[in-house]
Formats: sequence, C-alpha cells, structure tokens
Amino acid sequence: MDRGLGVDVPFRACDQLDLAASEGGIALEAERLKPPGLRVEGLGHRFGRRQVVEGLSLTIACGEVHCLVGPSGCGKTTCLRLIAGLEPLQQGRIHIQGRLVAEPGFGLPPERRSVGLMFQDFALFPHLTVAENVAFGLRRRSRREREQRVRELLRRVDLEGYEDRYPYMLSGGEQQRVALARALAPAPDLMLLDEAFSALDTSLRAQIREQTLAILREAGTAILMVTHDAEEAIRSADVIHAMLEGRIVQSGTPAELYARPANLFVAGFFGPVNRFPGRVHNARVDTPIGSVAADGLAEGTPVVVAVRPEGVRIRRASDGCGVRARVIVRRDLGPIHVLRLALAQGSEVKVREAGPVELAPGEEVEVRLDPAHVFVFPA
Repeated sequence: MDRGLGVDVPFRACDQLDLAASEGGIALEAERLKPPGLRVEGLGHRFGRRQVVEGLSLTIACGEVHCLVGPSGCGKTTCLRLIAGLEPLQQGRIHIQGRLVAEPGFGLPPERRSVGLMFQDFALFPHLTVAENVAFGLRRRSRREREQRVRELLRRVDLEGYEDRYPYMLSGGEQQRVALARALAPAPDLMLLDEAFSALDTSLRAQIREQTLAILREAGTAILMVTHDAEEAIRSADVIHAMLEGRIVQSGTPAELYARPANLFVAGFFGPVNRFPGRVHNARVDTPIGSVAADGLAEGTPVVVAVRPEGVRIRRASDGCGVRARVIVRRDLGPIHVLRLALAQGSEVKVREAGPVELAPGEEVEVRLDPAHVFVFPA
C-alpha cells in the first residue's frame, strides 16, 4: 500500500523479482568480498645454508582444493609445516580467513590458527576410543557439546556406532575417517592434507578421498593437499601448484598444466614422456619422428622435445613414405594399450592408444606426431 497517496497499490510479482535480484546481488557481493581461506605471500625458509622454500605465494578461496606437487625434497611438506605453525616463519606472511597468523618475528601457535591436519599415518591415539579421539580438540567445550559434536561428525563419516571402539579394531579406511572427523571437530577454516590417502589400498583410496573432500567443500573449508600421485592431484584439485627446488614453477587448473606445461617437469607430471634432444634450425627442431615447431627460440638453441605417449600416432605400415618403426612390446591395460616401438636409427618410443589396437610385436608401423602433445623446452 502507498501510504503517501492513501491508495492501495498491489505489490506486483515484478517487485518481488526486483527484491530477490537485489538480495541475490548483495549475497554475491558479500561472497566476493569474503577473505580467502588462505593467503600466503613470499614464503621463504632455510635449514642452515639450504634454501628449501623461496618466494612462494598462493591464495585459496573457501571451499577450494589446491594441490602442491613436486619431487621429494622440493619443499612441499615444509610449506605445510610453516602454514600450520609447526615451524617459525623466516620470510613472508600467512593469512587465514583474512587474519594474519604469521610473519617474521610473530606467529600464532598452531592451536590458535584454526587449521586441521591430516597425515599419511592417521596419527590416532591408540589408547583412546573413537569418540575420545574425535573429541580430543574439543576440551574447552562442555561435555554435552562434545558428545553432540562427536555424534554429528561420526554420522557424517558413516561411523555411527563406532564410538567405543579403539583404533586397532578398525580398518585403514575407518581409521582415516576417524582422523577426518577429529580434524573437522573444531570446525577449522583451513585443512592441510599431507599424503593423507597414500597408506590406503588403491580400491579404497578414491572412495575415502572423494568422501573427505566432499565433506570439506560442503563445510566451506579451504584445502591444501600435498601429493606425489598425479592422478590424485588431477582428480582432486581445482588448482595444481607444481614445485621445484622450493619454488612454484607453474600454477593452474589440471587442464591448463596438461595443455600448456611450463617446463619438462610439468609436462612429465602427467606420466612418462618421450624425450628427444635437438637444436633449433629455421624455427624448427628435427626429431626421429619428424620436424616440430620451435616458436620463440633462437637459432641454434639446444632443446629437448617432449612428446607424450598419446602424442605418437601409429598405423599399420603401408607403401607410404612415413617414418617406420617396429613394435617391440604391447601391453593391454583394459581400454588403454601401451606399446614400445623401435625406430630405424635405434632409439625407442612409448605409445599410448585408447582405441582398438590389433598390432603384435614384430609388426611394422608408420608413426607421426600430434602437435597438441608435443612441447619444446630449452635444454
């Protein structure tokens, strides 16, 4: 009703839509202005003279999953320990939910950072029951609140009725779910996972990982994982950070890193690659399978041509003038077929085929390169 005119004016449906749109816009703006779950700026750390982390920066939104990947000793676990507060910060800044938790000369203790930790070995207390393990971080709450939180979490991880069991009475998957419930109990803003699923059987690993990440995403928790498993990173991560010698050399979605790797390590992260050394000549590089473009590299630059196994196309040899090779080994892995070929000049090449393959060892084939799976890097 319009009180100023003294006339009844019906509230129209379009007014409701306008109001809903306005409220939706406010909600979106509030979400946009929400601080990230984790922001790391210029992280650096030394052990003696050895620089193990250098200039590392990343930002994780609430509910996102980021993975740190790289070879052993590249600094992945050190990063987690610095973020968790298990090591004093020497360089950089760490913010969790917009709150500064560490910089040189200042650091909140781990229990005040609102960080959950999950490790490969589960780290359950063997002398405590499942319920006591889950409630371990809730000592400041009343007994009633602790019991209610424990029941709620055990229901979420499908372990209702397990309250009075001890860790030795549980399977590996059940222990991991108890570890998850314990990490979730204080409702952390950030979850750090250090090879958390690698101790599980292959058949169980994917199931527990998907369940864990689904619960964390639903809770709006920012997640940083360390893993050496390429498939795990690809299946889990919104963003992958590839690390070498303490530095992040490339960050992006799994699809971005697969299609546009920054270096040979990133290219090989998704599986083995065929490597051919060469030199740039007239903006191209010759390989035993053919010539490839080397855009942007100077004349005479020594390079490595990386070719993924799926980038080598094969067909049964004909009377054409294509590059010839001979099948040495064939392995059938369900719908995927892996072959090893001998080239005429003596080198070998790996091939991965997703379609039907009716080639036997000893047969001759013609090979060519698929440019979408070929990368040229300075040697």
